[in-house]
Amino acid sequence: MKLQQRGFTLIELVVVITILGILAAFALPRFAGLEQSARRSAVDGMAGSVRAASALAHSVALVNGATASAQVVMEGASITMANFYPTASAGGIVNALQDTSGFDTTTVAGEFRLSGAPTPATCAVVYTAAPSGGTPTIVPTYSGC
Repeated sequence: MKLQQRGFTLIELVVVITILGILAAFALPRFAGLEQSARRSAVDGMAGSVRAASALAHSVALVNGATASAQVVMEGASITMANFYPTASAGGIVNALQDTSGFDTTTVAGEFRLSGAPTPATCAVVYTAAPSGGTPTIVPTYSGC
């Protein structure tokens, strides 16, 4: 009379658990590194949004024939301008963006700090208003991401 085996032997279970442990040891560092990469990508996305909002406000000012410091209205929001570009204040570039979800814009004018970053002050986008006859400077920083 033959006995049918049901389930796994102890050796088979130990081998499978060992293989899963080895795979996890190699996969875990790759997934852990994605968090920093995601924060860097969020900062890059905000930098692109700031560039686009600044360029759009600049073009609206030129099309409307506004003076260098006249306010511009975009999507119902009034944007404070200086030298035909949004200022670094909350009424300037922040109003031009309209949506700054996930970023703190209240700490320093013209600075968009990623909320939840290990060091938000150095995981940010810094917008410097345009000098006379120039263009604004938009610099992303990643060291605190």
